[in-house]
Amino acid sequence: MSGKIGINYGREGDGLPSPYESIQIMKSMKVGQIKLNDSDPEILTLLSGTRIHVAVTVPNDDIIRIGSNATYAEQWVQNSFIPHYPNTLIRFVLVGNGVLNSGLDSDRTMLYDSLLPAMRGIKNSLNAHGVRNVKVTTTLAMDVLQTSFPPSNGTFRSDISGTMMPRMLKFLNGTKSVLFLDVYPYFAWSANPTNISLDFALLRGNLTQTDPGSGLVYTNLLDQMLDSVTFAIEKLGFRNIRLAISGTGWPTAGDIDQIGANIYNAATYNRNLIRKMTLKPLPGTPKSPGVIVPTFISSLYDESRKIGPETERHWGMLHANGTPVYEIDLTGSRNMSDYKPLPPADNNVPYKGKVWCEVAPWVNEVSLPSALSSVCGIDNQTCAALVPGGACYELVSVVWHASYAFSSYWAKYRSQGAICSFNGLARETTADPSKFLINSD
Repeated sequence: MSGKIGINYGREGDGLPSPYESIQIMKSMKVGQIKLNDSDPEILTLLSGTRIHVAVTVPNDDIIRIGSNATYAEQWVQNSFIPHYPNTLIRFVLVGNGVLNSGLDSDRTMLYDSLLPAMRGIKNSLNAHGVRNVKVTTTLAMDVLQTSFPPSNGTFRSDISGTMMPRMLKFLNGTKSVLFLDVYPYFAWSANPTNISLDFALLRGNLTQTDPGSGLVYTNLLDQMLDSVTFAIEKLGFRNIRLAISGTGWPTAGDIDQIGANIYNAATYNRNLIRKMTLKPLPGTPKSPGVIVPTFISSLYDESRKIGPETERHWGMLHANGTPVYEIDLTGSRNMSDYKPLPPADNNVPYKGKVWCEVAPWVNEVSLPSALSSVCGIDNQTCAALVPGGACYELVSVVWHASYAFSSYWAKYRSQGAICSFNGLARETTADPSKFLINSD
């Protein structure tokens, strides 16, 4: 496996460089590996003849069909893999993304049950074509763990620890494959900034923590997260399962209440990550010293069409036009002192003021009536003040009404995980939207 730094090449953005331009950009950046969220034939063709290793993904929507019959697995291999291999250096086939990332419910039972048959079907088909050095696996997130701290206490969730995980680990062990994980110290730190040091999350290496159960000494949060999964795997009886990082990084911007999402932290994290993963001899982790951990940084570009909190659209090392958000050397050979100064971080502590949710200024008003109807339909009280004669009925403006509904709904359900996004139609603001109504009178 390659120890060269990889990048997630996502394409959920407007105005991004073409695949040809993107590959030229990645070559100039000396990208060693590329992870795709699909098996796009144009991109795989353009990568032919390069020395870049590639991880392709079977989308979740295809898993049930492929898992139901070996014929469909063979079809996928014939259509998506064989035309490109070996001229394109496909090294990993990732079957699904985050299939096990939430609790088992009736809507996901078939997807859960189809994951391992789909992995087996594709591996068997590759074997039949004489392809044996391509790893078939899947991508999981850290929420597959029920406990993760200290690392020696790592255990899988009870709904998968007795059934799915032992079978999957047996498959990975038998095929000498690796387990891909999304590992984002940003999320762990931002959820608990009081008890987790920012320096520890940014891999600065100036702090240590000793695991009381194992005695292992940790200098960063990333190693703790990786080793918690390794300990969980060992508890199920497997000791030789290798890990790879399918996604890691740090956002350069976020919502007003999203702590620590800034260029300074993002550049610091990714530069320290690259330095760690390219050191000679390889450091590995305290639990698994000296091993290669294939690592894919998220992501190449900021991706404007991703939904969710504002951070979702700001993981890129490059802007959508292909220019750098900050300087980065993926080879790990550049000294930290050679980088230009970064803009200072100004949001490393939680925002204490009031925050509202409003219609984003770039939104086309045509898209608002259906969103307004949807939000008001969820909870009658959300829009009670907007009915004719209600306290907030005037102005009769779809933008004002939508801003009121978004803010009202978000205020009520924020503590339960609601975000100010509404499919990209809203943003957070420190200005009370009701002042617009007052000033218009």
